[in-house]
Amino acid sequence: MAQVLEFKLPDLGEGLTEAVIVTWLVQVGEVVAIDQPVVEVETAKAMVEVPCPYGGVVTARFGEEGAELPVGAPLLTVAVGEATTVPEPEGSGNVLVGYGTGTPPARRRRVRNAAPERANGSADRGSADRDSADRGTAPEPAPYAALTEAATATHAHVPASSAPLTEGPVPVISPLVRRLARQNDLDLRRLSGSGPDGLILRADVEDALRVSAARATAPKTPPTTTHALSGTRTPLKGIRGAVADKLSRSRREIPDATCWVDADATELMRARTAMNAAAGPRISLLALLARICTAALARHPELNSYVDVEAREIVQLDHVHLGFAAQTERGLVVPVVRDAQTRDAESLTAEFARLTESAHAGTLTPTDLTGGTFTLNNYGVFGVDGSTPIINHPEAAMLGVGRIVPKPWVHEGELAVRQVVQLSLTFDHRVCDGGTAGGFLRYVADCVENPTVLLRTL
Repeated sequence: MAQVLEFKLPDLGEGLTEAVIVTWLVQVGEVVAIDQPVVEVETAKAMVEVPCPYGGVVTARFGEEGAELPVGAPLLTVAVGEATTVPEPEGSGNVLVGYGTGTPPARRRRVRNAAPERANGSADRGSADRDSADRGTAPEPAPYAALTEAATATHAHVPASSAPLTEGPVPVISPLVRRLARQNDLDLRRLSGSGPDGLILRADVEDALRVSAARATAPKTPPTTTHALSGTRTPLKGIRGAVADKLSRSRREIPDATCWVDADATELMRARTAMNAAAGPRISLLALLARICTAALARHPELNSYVDVEAREIVQLDHVHLGFAAQTERGLVVPVVRDAQTRDAESLTAEFARLTESAHAGTLTPTDLTGGTFTLNNYGVFGVDGSTPIINHPEAAMLGVGRIVPKPWVHEGELAVRQVVQLSLTFDHRVCDGGTAGGFLRYVADCVENPTVLLRTL
């Protein structure tokens, strides 16, 4: 007889605690091989295809597309083999944190044949559960067919008093839940479960009893004429939820301050044009700004740090992992260029292009999106001049770059039309004072206005 193995959502690493089901890649009844991807999920970091470490027939899936599951929650069950004990599957080739890296410890489970279906099968099962519970003995396990049948119906949680009667078997496994409902005259057919695929749990029964008690004791109030505001609701989950959480935490924990300066970028634009006119790969403006940032951080390393709150220490880092903001159809992401301080303009251009392409394709890995130490935000691409960036927690600073546009400017004592850009620096006031932040920003502006300044650090 086939043995049923439960595959749970694995730990996807980098402190991720939940994931959203994007696309199921297998159907119930489909045969899957070991390490075959079975579901595509979206985490706060990236889109990930999750492989199953078991081979067999898919007997159940848990969660619809769009549902959010915590790490460790059941994803699906797979019927494996013909023995009466669960086999010890070989180590899987795929490696995700938490599974697939070796042979798991054996687990034994007795599986019984499903009892022949009878017209009053559900009523007989309920009677058996009640008898077992009243005698104080544990009931026999429900046949697998009955469990999967009970788990196939999904419900929206509604108060027991207003819910319609559930047709078919009531999705309850525990005899204790049945007895609690029976003792309180609660009709389980009017209750919707919060467990996997609508399974009624003890907490659901207790919640329904509390609601009923509150309604019985609540004073009668006249109807009101106020109405809830209507509108479209969008769940804060996936990347959008991760962005909301990170920005909120930044505002709560970091005492930030912002300084800004206008700079004449005419010479920087000319220098880029001259570079691209020469032989070799084209150089992006973002790469030149990144090269200026790494040189400025070498002069003002206080801004390449973070605050260890528990130790009450400022941790100054000896490498620059440069994040840059990228707007995609799935939301704002911040890919990270590793060891940016060791790269020249050509290398930075190539890495920015690779990460941007992956961001738009939705193929960035958690490694691509974590570990940044300083962020460069070019919001000029949106056609705006200035902004007060929110620091990408737990970093200490972010440089914002506005659009470069022709403006009147005093150049060499005369009024002229020059290419002007606004630069803004938001910094954590715990790691440095305004003098350091101002020195950093002034150096960046000097390099933008006169790129030969940068030659001193090359």
